[in-house]
Amino acid sequence: MIFDTHAHYDDEAFDKDREAVLNALQEAGIGAVVNVGASLESTGRTLKLTENYPFIYGAVGVHPSDSGDLTEEDIQWLEGLTNRDKVVAVGEIGLDYYWEDPDHEIQKKWFVRQLALARKVKLPVIIHSRDAAKDTLDIMKAEHSQEIGGVIHCFSYGKEMAREYLDMGFFLGIGGVVTFQNGKKLKEVVEYAPLEQLVLETDCPYLAPVPNRGKRNSSLNLPYVVEGIAALKGITPQQVMEVTWENAKRLYRL
Repeated sequence: MIFDTHAHYDDEAFDKDREAVLNALQEAGIGAVVNVGASLESTGRTLKLTENYPFIYGAVGVHPSDSGDLTEEDIQWLEGLTNRDKVVAVGEIGLDYYWEDPDHEIQKKWFVRQLALARKVKLPVIIHSRDAAKDTLDIMKAEHSQEIGGVIHCFSYGKEMAREYLDMGFFLGIGGVVTFQNGKKLKEVVEYAPLEQLVLETDCPYLAPVPNRGKRNSSLNLPYVVEGIAALKGITPQQVMEVTWENAKRLYRL
C-alpha cells in the first residue's frame, strides 16, 4: 500500500471529477492520503474530505503565500480544529520567498505562530520552504522544532540542508521531482538520506512525475515515484512502499 502524505484534493483542479478520482485510489493501492490545508478556506474544505472519505486525513494550517491577512482569531479557529480525530498535523506552514508578497517579516511572524500552535496541540508540522533555506532553518532551530517533529514537504534543497533536518529527526517529503531529468539535487538527497526518514507525496494537482510531467497530478502517479526511489536506493519498489508506509504512520502518529 502507498501512503500519500501531502495532497490538495480540495483544489479546483479536481472540481469536475473529484469523486471519481478519489474512488479510484484504494483500488489502485493508495491506502491513505493526508489532504493539506493551504489557506483558511482550503482547511475548511479539507475537513469535509476527511468526513466523506475514510482513508483521507487532514492537516490544518496556512501556507506562507496566504499568510498576509492572518489574524490571531484565525489561529484560534485553527486551534479549535486540531482536536478532531482525523486532523493529524499543522500545515502547510513555512516561508516562500519565490514571490515578494506577503512581506517576508509577515511570513516569518505567522510561521513562528503556527509552530507555537503545533507545539501547544502536540501535532507534527508540514513545512513549506521555497527559496528560503537559511531563514526556514534558523527559525526552526530557534523554535526548537525538533521537539515538535514533522516533515519538510517537497524537499528542494541539497544534501547539507537535508543533513540538518535529518539530524533534527524530520522526515523529507519526496514527490515527482525525483523522476525529473533536472532533479539531480533531489536524487542525491534520496541516495544520501536513510529510507526510514523519507515519505511519499504528490502535492497534487502539482508536480506530476515523468512520464506525466506537466499534467494534473494525483496519487495514482505515486508508483513512478516509488520506482524512482527504488532505483536510487538499489532496492525493490515493494520495500520502498512498505518502509515509507510505516514512516508516514510514525510521522502522523497513526
